[in-house]
Amino acid sequence: WYQRRVREAVVSTQSTGHYYITNNLSLSMATIRTRKFITNRILNRRQMVVDIIHPGKANLSKEELKEKLATMYRTTADVVMPFGFKTDFGGGRTTGFALIYDNVDVMQKIEPNYRLARFRPKKDKAGGRRQRKELKNRKKKVSGKK
Repeated sequence: WYQRRVREAVVSTQSTGHYYITNNLSLSMATIRTRKFITNRILNRRQMVVDIIHPGKANLSKEELKEKLATMYRTTADVVMPFGFKTDFGGGRTTGFALIYDNVDVMQKIEPNYRLARFRPKKDKAGGRRQRKELKNRKKKVSGKK
């Protein structure tokens, strides 16, 4: 028999059970629930499906979600990896997946690079667009020659 474990997080000082998440522009309300929680000891992580209920509001950013999941599971935001979020038709509800690793070293070792790159700070591009294209074409000519 499968016992369903649901954890709900809400940000607020009120006892209504909702997190009030403040953006730069407005005050929005969202409820975060996790289900299908599994502790994966082989990969040193906890994995779960995340449901966000945000009626009449825009989606939460992944950075906000990382912080909220980190507080729910008593860890730091740098070991939380949310991905695969889809908003249901009509809005108001978003479902995705989250992984919480035991430490950053394990996460760096196991997570694919494209997912790690999503949460790294973006690098400024050196030079203009035309310079980058010319450099790319020069590199293509040089490759394979001594």
